[in-house]
Amino acid sequence: MTERMTTLLESLSKQRTDSVLITSQANVFYFSRYNSDPHERLIAVYADHLHQPILIVPSMEQQDAQDAGWEHDIIAYQDHENPWDMLMAHLQSHEGVPKQIGLEFNHITMERFNEVTRIMPQCEAVDVQDELANLRGIKSAEEYEHLKKAAELADYGVELGVAALKEGISELEVIAAIEYGLKQRGVEAMSFSTMVLFGPKAASPHGTPGSNTLKSGDMVLFDLGVIHNGYCSDISRTVAFKEINEEQKTIYDTVLNAQKNALLKSELNTSAGEIDQAARDYITEAGYGMYFPHRIGHGLGIETHEAPSMHGENKTPLRKGMCFTIEPGIYVPEVAGVRIEDMIFMTSKGAEVLTQYPKTLQIVS
Repeated sequence: MTERMTTLLESLSKQRTDSVLITSQANVFYFSRYNSDPHERLIAVYADHLHQPILIVPSMEQQDAQDAGWEHDIIAYQDHENPWDMLMAHLQSHEGVPKQIGLEFNHITMERFNEVTRIMPQCEAVDVQDELANLRGIKSAEEYEHLKKAAELADYGVELGVAALKEGISELEVIAAIEYGLKQRGVEAMSFSTMVLFGPKAASPHGTPGSNTLKSGDMVLFDLGVIHNGYCSDISRTVAFKEINEEQKTIYDTVLNAQKNALLKSELNTSAGEIDQAARDYITEAGYGMYFPHRIGHGLGIETHEAPSMHGENKTPLRKGMCFTIEPGIYVPEVAGVRIEDMIFMTSKGAEVLTQYPKTLQIVS
């Protein structure tokens, strides 16, 4: 049994939970090393204290799961078969049915929950999403290397985007240039939909890129990331095209200084909320508090958004092995939208900034 699975079961034992069924793609990958989009089919990991873990996969993926490194039991099912009944038959033929089962309440569907209670009517369901999130929140040395490489590729993505800027180009054309160049570097997938926003559209924190074309005086907001060996990166940069007015420059400098404050505050045992407050206080004092509408950042790993949520009320202390973003922003309609985001990894010596694309204000000609 893997160290990760052993640690999980030991943690669950403290709650008197003797088994777990993991169904989300990210957590299945974390515990099995098998990463596959299940679509409507069930892919899951079952584990308890009595026997070796079980991986449940469609039969057409059995060999792929074994090639990924899974060395324990596999329940491989055809499309006409019911994997829940096959799981129950397997348990009954071995050591029996558990008394409690841990489930991801934030992921499992009602249909699947009903199947669990159907095959295990005497089994108590317990929510284990926090335990899973806490385990994934502390990254190993191997995970650090994957995240660091993903960050390097994100830096390159911004470099490609800035190089593509020219009068009259559209947001979607810039995105095409970024993603084509990253594909040439071997990137298989982006970690989320690449965002490139020009001018007034940049004042929407989660705006949708389109056919909007670039003109002199526009601020350009980039937000992108890649997946490398199953791990995500995330970076935001903002540049000016050809010229910038005084208010836009003031907004940019305010965001940059707010991020510097948050980075300085990022020390071991400091709470996530204090990081948010360090940036938010600076932006508020500069008169832009109402234009900073989101948290300072989020955890990062197998998923783009995972624990910890870096909001102002989160008292979770920063610990060695955590990876998260720091991304203050100011979004003033019809004036400017500026966000500057970096990936941070906590080491024994403090915060290491993984994304390295320059943050000094660029006026692209």
